[in-house]
Amino acid sequence: MEHTARIEWSRGAAAFLDQKYPRAHRWRFDGGAVVAGSSSPHVVPVPQSDAAAVDPEEAFVASLASCHMLWFLSIAAKRGFVVDGYADDATGTMARVAKGRLAITEVVLRPRVRFQGAAPDAATHEAMHREAHEACFIANSVKSEVRVLPALA
Repeated sequence: MEHTARIEWSRGAAAFLDQKYPRAHRWRFDGGAVVAGSSSPHVVPVPQSDAAAVDPEEAFVASLASCHMLWFLSIAAKRGFVVDGYADDATGTMARVAKGRLAITEVVLRPRVRFQGAAPDAATHEAMHREAHEACFIANSVKSEVRVLPALA
């Protein structure tokens, strides 16, 4: 199974060797979605970065959070729990892992789930999140620690 994304960038008339070229680019996905991408303004300052665009580090965190949510929703449905809302204020921490090398060393998911009718007890809720984490393809693909801190809404 292959998943694709096309990344497009063009220098335009900007200089290049001075490192002041624009980092704004586009992500095109096989389903037709187009997303504005850029380097993080925390790494490359504006105006070379587009602060309004999605940077790779944000996309990494969002990808983990989205995968976890999709698995959680499936697990909840299979167990007979009706989810009315799900929100996650996920964060990723960048840290030095070796001289001259940075990595996202931790991602913290903070899902808040709102159920219709009967909600699972706290132990069942946490178990469902553990199961979702173990099933998440993205979490299984990364070497950084991924922690899940669920909360009932």
